[in-house]
Amino acid sequence: MSEKIKMATREAYGKALAALAPEMPELVVLDADLSGSTKTKEFAKVAPERFFNCGIAEADMIGVACGLASCGKVPFASSFAVFAAGRAFEQIRNSVCYGKQNVKIAATHAGITVGEDGGTHQAIEDIAIMRSLPGMTVLVPSDWVQAMWAVRAAAEYKGPVYLRLGRLAAPQVYEEDRKFEWGKGLLVRPGKDIVIFACGMMVSEALTAAELLAAEGVDAAVADIFSIKPLDREFVLEQARKCGAVLSVEEHTVLGGLGSAVAETLAEAGLGLPFARLGLQDQFGQSGKPAQLLQHYGLDGASIAAQVKALLARK
Repeated sequence: MSEKIKMATREAYGKALAALAPEMPELVVLDADLSGSTKTKEFAKVAPERFFNCGIAEADMIGVACGLASCGKVPFASSFAVFAAGRAFEQIRNSVCYGKQNVKIAATHAGITVGEDGGTHQAIEDIAIMRSLPGMTVLVPSDWVQAMWAVRAAAEYKGPVYLRLGRLAAPQVYEEDRKFEWGKGLLVRPGKDIVIFACGMMVSEALTAAELLAAEGVDAAVADIFSIKPLDREFVLEQARKCGAVLSVEEHTVLGGLGSAVAETLAEAGLGLPFARLGLQDQFGQSGKPAQLLQHYGLDGASIAAQVKALLARK
């Protein structure tokens, strides 16, 4: 394998769009005056006639995307996650989902690793919002390899998709050209003592935690739940039963996101296992360097490892 590359999933998004441009003449891209940050400028370079800067008007952008979808186009509408999921919620609900339009919403700068921009720009509730919408698929790639796959998979899928992408360069988890399955979880590291379910760049932090724990004799499994919806319930239950203890980790509030989806699955199956959720505890983010924020909110590898040990004490 070639040397691993650190790359933000938003950057992979731009590269994937540019690569798809000649293959899919029906592909169009819309942006809310943030193409330099969302990386849609890469598509604009190769297919300028199919790129539309809608200005600082996310609600209008979603409406335009729905109109294009109704004409047979495959639109990707992009903005920062806090604006895409928040400012344009009504249009996503009533025009995209209720209207069953083939619109893809690519939301970048999600989570607290947006960093110094602070709590107003750190989307920590967007998974919960999008997950609640009927017919919406929610994908959270963990690295650039998975992000490249997710863009193509979303383009080929018929129906609404919310693609959650990060600002910060994330460690590469998977080998290049790795194949993924729509709606399926993935066991990244096997283990027998506890399973850590993670999504986005928290997968790499969970792997760091697993390495720290291994040095202390704890065998932690790490599972990538990049498909929040549809959720691979069978996979979640299989890993939970195998390990007997469960921890979820997400760069998002613990209310309504990955942890809630896992909790619902365990509860409905009647599994009374030791379980905890790591994420923001009913609070907003704040301004700071990404690494400092991860540590402050208990989402870095060392903090995850400490939470695992506390949870195992209940096993």
